[in-house]
Amino acid sequence: MTVLGTADAAPRPEVVASGLENPWGLSFLPEGRFVVTEKPGRMRIVGADGQVGAPLAGLPPIAAGGQGGLLDVLADSAFERNRILYFCFSEPDTAGSANSTALARAHLSADGSRLENLRILFSQRPKIASRAHFGCRIVEARDGTLFLTLGDRFSRKEDAQKLDNHIGKVVRITKDGAAPQDNPFVGRAGALPEIWSFGHRNGQGATLGPDGKLWMHEHGPQGGDEINVPAPGRNHGWPVITYGENYGGGKIGDGITQKEGMEQPLHYWVPSIAPSGMAFLTSDRYGAAWKGNLFVGSLKFGYLDRIELRDGKVAAEHRLLEDGRARIRDVKQGPDGLLYVLTDEANGKLIRLRPD
Repeated sequence: MTVLGTADAAPRPEVVASGLENPWGLSFLPEGRFVVTEKPGRMRIVGADGQVGAPLAGLPPIAAGGQGGLLDVLADSAFERNRILYFCFSEPDTAGSANSTALARAHLSADGSRLENLRILFSQRPKIASRAHFGCRIVEARDGTLFLTLGDRFSRKEDAQKLDNHIGKVVRITKDGAAPQDNPFVGRAGALPEIWSFGHRNGQGATLGPDGKLWMHEHGPQGGDEINVPAPGRNHGWPVITYGENYGGGKIGDGITQKEGMEQPLHYWVPSIAPSGMAFLTSDRYGAAWKGNLFVGSLKFGYLDRIELRDGKVAAEHRLLEDGRARIRDVKQGPDGLLYVLTDEANGKLIRLRPD
C-alpha cells in the first residue's frame, strides 16, 4: 500500500549518525543523547550532534556470531536519577560451546565511558549450541517490571510448548531479577515462574500499547510472521499452529493454523517481511492520521511499516523509507515525539523521521 497523502505525507529521513556496525538496539538518554548497541558486541553513546562515542567498557562476555551478539538496550524510566541501563545479549557458557539470551543491568558511569555494577538479572535455560533465534527485546511495563522476548533457538521449537524451560517464551521479571508473584505460573509444579506467555518463535519487536498492554511481533518460518498481544499464561501456538511453512516448502507439524486453547495472531504476514523493532506513535507530530499507529521495521524488504489499527485490528499498512531499501532493525519514538530508526548494515545509520 502507499503512504497517505496531504498533511500525512511521508516524513523526510534525516541521518543523525552513521558508521555504526550492525546496530541492533536504541534507547534515549537525557540532553538529546542516544545509547545504541552494535551486534558484534559494542555499546556506544551518540551525542545530540550525532557524534558517535567510543565503545563503553564493562560489558560481559558475549557470544557474537550468526544472529547472536549484543542486542537490545533500554534506559530505565528513572535513568536521570539512577543511570541504570538494561541490555540483553547472547551469553556464552563457561566452555564457550553453548549460549542463551541473558538480560543484564548496569549503571552508566558519570563520565559516560563505561558500565559499572554489572548484574545479570536473567539467563535463559537451557543453553544451546545455536547461533539463531535469540529474541531479545526488552520492555518496561507501567508497574516497573520487565518483559523479555525469548526465541526458540531454531533447533528446539518443540520446547516452546513446554513450561519447564525458557525456549520460545516471553518472561516477566522484576528489576532485581525475581519472578513477580502475580506471574501466571508462579506456584505451578513443573513450570518456571518467570514465564508470562509461551508458544512463541522469535520475537524481535515488542512495545507497550497505549493501554499499557504488551504487544510483540515474531518471525514466522517461511511466511507467518505474527503480531501478538501476549496475555498472562496464554499459549501462542508455535510450532503446533502457524501460517507459515518449512523453508523450501512443506507443512510444519500437521500444517494447521488453529487449535483450541491456542491464541490466534492479531495479524500475520504471508510472505514474511522479517519484522524487527516495534513502536506505537503516541505524539501528534506527524498529524492526526498517524497518532496511535503501530510502526514495524522490515529486514527482508527494507521498509518501515506504518500500521493503522481500528477496533484492535489491522486496518491498513503503508510502506515508508522504501527508497533506501535498508534493513530496518529498530524503531522507537523519542522524547521529542519523533520516530527514530536503526538500519542494520555494516555502515548502519541512526535516522530521524522529520515531519516536514
